[in-house]
Amino acid sequence: MNTSQFAINTVSLAQKSLEEILRACAKAGFKQVEFNLPLVKNWIAQGRSNRQAQALLDEYGLRCVGGFEAGAMSFGAEEARAKNHALLTANAELLSEFGGGVMVVGTDGPDVGVRADLGTLDTIGRTLRGLVERFPANVALAVEFNWSPVVKSVRSAVAVARAADHPRVGILFDPAHYHCTSSKLEDLTPQVVAKILHVHVDDMRDKPGELSNCNDDRVLPGEGTLNLRELFGRLEQNGYKGLFSIELFNKEIWELPVETAAKQCYDSMARLAK
Repeated sequence: MNTSQFAINTVSLAQKSLEEILRACAKAGFKQVEFNLPLVKNWIAQGRSNRQAQALLDEYGLRCVGGFEAGAMSFGAEEARAKNHALLTANAELLSEFGGGVMVVGTDGPDVGVRADLGTLDTIGRTLRGLVERFPANVALAVEFNWSPVVKSVRSAVAVARAADHPRVGILFDPAHYHCTSSKLEDLTPQVVAKILHVHVDDMRDKPGELSNCNDDRVLPGEGTLNLRELFGRLEQNGYKGLFSIELFNKEIWELPVETAAKQCYDSMARLAK
């Protein structure tokens, strides 16, 4: 990992105005941001335009590299699925205007009482393929394991990506989810790493995975118990050359002045990269 690969998910910072957050990210040293998309959409809804949002990125020397808002529905009522897919497609078009990137999505599962099986993962994969084919060509989809009742590990996420069988459908790797699931270092083979489109960065409190909250127990890299150098080293040894985007849901970080929080995020990644 090197500084050119650093990015920050804006959800890591207290939800101030878009201007404050982008200014803080740039001042901390980040060049790339991953958007919590509702933050941007709310800013635009206040009488501004997509072009003005891009101008703000340009002003601070930042590049949007992706975003997240909602999971992708493969099950349930047809009307609800159509509404969900329309939302994701509109978000992909927004990301495309900012230069494209990776949209991270969670996934749903079958109705209560219906047992999930490998066919369920195939269904999700086909849904993601259909979705990404509606997206602009510069926007990819990365499925986030453990943000789903059925896609609960690296292996199941890869099964979904393989079922999608599309070059712009892959997976997101996140150490917090890795820690809280049955995923193992041995799962990160070159064939699996080839499916990883995006990587989140976080550390975890000193708790067993099965007792951890995959969001609330995140801490800055180096302040937890995960061997991030080993994890990320494994990814890089097996071919990963993409971005590393810090993503925290840490109340203590959120309570800090936004510039202080952004600097702590950057510095923790810089120490990890040494």
